[in-house]
Amino acid sequence: MSCSHLAETPLDAKPVPAERECVDCVAAGHRNWVHLRLCLECGHVGCCDSSPGRHASAHYAEVKHPVVRSIEPNERWRWCFVDEEVA
Repeated sequence: MSCSHLAETPLDAKPVPAERECVDCVAAGHRNWVHLRLCLECGHVGCCDSSPGRHASAHYAEVKHPVVRSIEPNERWRWCFVDEEVA
């Protein structure tokens, strides 16, 4: 792994929230997300880029927290927006 962000951010850096929902979609009155991502710096839950809102990417663009993880059942991976690398 060449990405220092992934190397420094463990998969369990933030707990998975009990309510698995995109907070930005819910705030806008939508529930049409595809997959959910958890920001491992602040715990923000946003929808993936296959979702209409693309809120995980929007969160990165706004606050520059580099690493998210999937919180989908049976998925245990992280993504770094900076280096575009998965672990």
